[in-house]
Amino acid sequence: MKHIVPARLSARGLIAVRADATGDVAKLITALNQDFSDFKATLEEKDKELAKKFDDVVTTEKLDRINASVGDLQSAVDKVNAQIAAFEMGGLGGATKPVDAEYTDAFSAHFRSGDIQASLNKGTASEGGYLAPVEWDRTITDKLVEVSPMRQVATVQRISGTTFSKLFNLRGTASGWVGETTARGETAGPTFGEMQFPTGEIYANPAATQQILDDGEVNVEAWLAGEVETEFAVQEGAAFIAGDGTNKPYGFLTFATGAANAARNPLGSIEVQALAGLAAITSDEIVELVYLLPSAYTQNARFAMNRTTQGEVRKLKDGQGNYLWQPTFVAGQPATLAGYPVSEMADMPDMATGAIPIAFGDFRRGYLIVDRAGIRVLRDPYTNKPYVMFYTTKRVGGGVVDPQAIKVARNA
Repeated sequence: MKHIVPARLSARGLIAVRADATGDVAKLITALNQDFSDFKATLEEKDKELAKKFDDVVTTEKLDRINASVGDLQSAVDKVNAQIAAFEMGGLGGATKPVDAEYTDAFSAHFRSGDIQASLNKGTASEGGYLAPVEWDRTITDKLVEVSPMRQVATVQRISGTTFSKLFNLRGTASGWVGETTARGETAGPTFGEMQFPTGEIYANPAATQQILDDGEVNVEAWLAGEVETEFAVQEGAAFIAGDGTNKPYGFLTFATGAANAARNPLGSIEVQALAGLAAITSDEIVELVYLLPSAYTQNARFAMNRTTQGEVRKLKDGQGNYLWQPTFVAGQPATLAGYPVSEMADMPDMATGAIPIAFGDFRRGYLIVDRAGIRVLRDPYTNKPYVMFYTTKRVGGGVVDPQAIKVARNA
């Protein structure tokens, strides 16, 4: 539960956000590339030490410190890039003309004072919850896209029911060669498979004092989006990667060969590349993972890993001594590994025995996020006086739609 204070409620215009973001990212990129140059120089120094069978702890500490700094700066660049992308998509709480101005005004009045107006009847629930206006829903969704790595790279489908069903063509149509006058017998037709994507409910419960609401200090749309985004993003991030499907999405790692949902998709499981190291990966294994993905999926392919794993692959070089990992050089572009973009996903496992620390593929074709249309808000001024609670719920599901589009690497 979070309580708001007026200091958090100031909002800048979109033009200012865009200008600040691009200005910040230019400075960050300069610092990032300087640190990466220092990192390479220090790593070369460490390699020379090890070649002489000498391991200076001072050099090791320096290398770790610079490596961490590179990770910090790249993460900061990625966040600003996400803000820029969200702005260009109309996010960041951008002003939009209400689809139903009367309902929006009534909802806002109820949000502040609790007055139930005659026009506030859309999506009324028996317990007093109300469906947020379309533009509020859009604002929250845009904020989630900004902070959720999986929402940035996967396909998102809005539905109106509780479950989304996907039909798969498993082919099976038969054919044959015949002569000009040979009789043509009936051939086998295609077979189909089905997979369901049920939605689970996710919630947030932010709070504000009635005085703040009364005094008009709150931009309710921006505040609700900001409060809800944090809670939803944390829960979604873990579920899209490793969720077991019980009241939550199916995580894509659970579709890997040998994992819990390996048999759920009619097209099969996600292919696994076995790594030789218990908690490591080599340059050759990175390249092998790239070539494991069919060429039809490589155009929009990317790596997914957490920050700790990025710190390890940052040290890898090819046969000519070139580093496989490269930092961001241009605003709006991510870091790359072996020439492909890298998405930092905090909920990916660390390198460890039996873990799956790295995924590679076209996540837009491989993973589907299902959003049940509409965000409900229940205004509760009674439970936690003097705070007014805003119990906010959203239903979301997810799962792998094309296991061939994603490959994963598993430590021995």
